[in-house]
Amino acid sequence: FTSLRLSSLNRHAKTHSDEKRHVCHLCLKAFRTATLLHNHVNVHTGTRPYRCSDCDMAFVTSGELSRHRRYKHTLEKPFKCSVCKYSSVEASKMKRHIRSHTGERPYACDLCSYASKDAYKLKRHMITHSGEKPFECYVCQAKFTQSGTMKIHMLQKHGESVPKYQCPHCSTFIARRSDLGVHLRNLHSYMAVAIKCSYCEAVFHERYALIQHKKTHRNEKRFKCDQCSYTCKQ
Repeated sequence: FTSLRLSSLNRHAKTHSDEKRHVCHLCLKAFRTATLLHNHVNVHTGTRPYRCSDCDMAFVTSGELSRHRRYKHTLEKPFKCSVCKYSSVEASKMKRHIRSHTGERPYACDLCSYASKDAYKLKRHMITHSGEKPFECYVCQAKFTQSGTMKIHMLQKHGESVPKYQCPHCSTFIARRSDLGVHLRNLHSYMAVAIKCSYCEAVFHERYALIQHKKTHRNEKRFKCDQCSYTCKQ
């Protein structure tokens, strides 16, 4: 980051700091910068100062407005992958995508060997350790740790009242036709640029095939100590 103004540099430097001096007077949550606090207070008050010039939508932050305009109006995808043809509306999505090339999994569970390329999946995984069951079946009120498990339950136990769409490429059953379309695009569409397995030299043009292949590495202890016979997964 470079800037012609010292004030801009100082403001940017705060984004690297863990210090949170700006405290919300309504809930006492703290933030690194005054701008982040201001946006947070807008959530409390319901203030949406950033209005879209093309429709009636309004947003709490300028970033939300920018994302809205790219998704709904300009269809611009300014963040482009340097390895394949993937492009994204948001920088955060591009960051996650790059990890599919590098194999990086920065979000590691401190209770087992699980590691993920995005924070949401780690958060979902941690529920398996806490025993929390936040997903409830609306038919019989049975509770589950993950939404996927709840959906399987609904299809198996309440199949008469829940539509079933089976993926033609794998054994997955999906409740909504739109979700089946998402599933097919994300897992079974052909990718011109192959993705390399992060554990070996194998490459795949379909994400589902890569996922199935990676399961064969699940119990491998690939990391070996050069001083003794110790081996481990990570």
